[in-house]
Amino acid sequence: MGALDQKVAVVTGGASGIGLASATRMAGEGAKVVVVDADGPGAERAASEIGGVPVHADVSRRPQWDAVVDAVRSLGGVDVVYLNAGVGTGQRELALLEDEQYRRIMGVNVDGVVFGARALLPELEARGSGAIVVTASLAGIMAFPPDPVYAMTKHAVVGLVRSLAPYLAEKGVTINAICPGLVDTPLIDGKIRDAMAGSDFPLIPPGSVAEAVLAAVAGTATGQVIVVQPGRAPVRYRFGGVPGPRVAGAAGTTPPIG
Repeated sequence: MGALDQKVAVVTGGASGIGLASATRMAGEGAKVVVVDADGPGAERAASEIGGVPVHADVSRRPQWDAVVDAVRSLGGVDVVYLNAGVGTGQRELALLEDEQYRRIMGVNVDGVVFGARALLPELEARGSGAIVVTASLAGIMAFPPDPVYAMTKHAVVGLVRSLAPYLAEKGVTINAICPGLVDTPLIDGKIRDAMAGSDFPLIPPGSVAEAVLAAVAGTATGQVIVVQPGRAPVRYRFGGVPGPRVAGAAGTTPPIG
């Protein structure tokens, strides 16, 4: 028996890259996987390979989540939700960012996570347990000058995961974010790929990220931000504490900014 035997999982962006690797890994652990992708033929191919169920849907469009909900209900419910679909802009200069680029990245990277969690949470709550995992990025916990708007969306995802965790714990549902470095997926364009090859800095195989996703799904921890880097085991990122208010009359001074 696998770790996900008899479980139902949803994977968005499941036709390629991290999504395909994770869907394949989950199926190998016994899950019935609903493969969601805006690439309909790609979703069908992936689902056929792993014995899953394809759903052709654009995660940025709220009404299209109805088809995902219908699919999991036809399988008796859902246990695992992996909100993985994502896009970049490839634009470092904000003044050159087009409205269409901006709306597309916000739709997929932010709306797709919010809509997905909102649509499937009632199904998880009906189980009384379950797991949500969201693909963020190292760009969600650090600066990423090559694509600042991409970084903004991933910071938003990290904030959502950490803020939802306490509430979802009351429902028996865990939620965690995976923050990989540069992964060998179609999202990496030729220029970045060539630069990485020239610097001898390895891209992360999608299968390595899939292992981190599986661990998050199978574990009991929640609200974690898990960093995945080449050549090392996944590690929980620890945020520094926020300075509290200064109490009147307290000893010491606050260091100035700058």
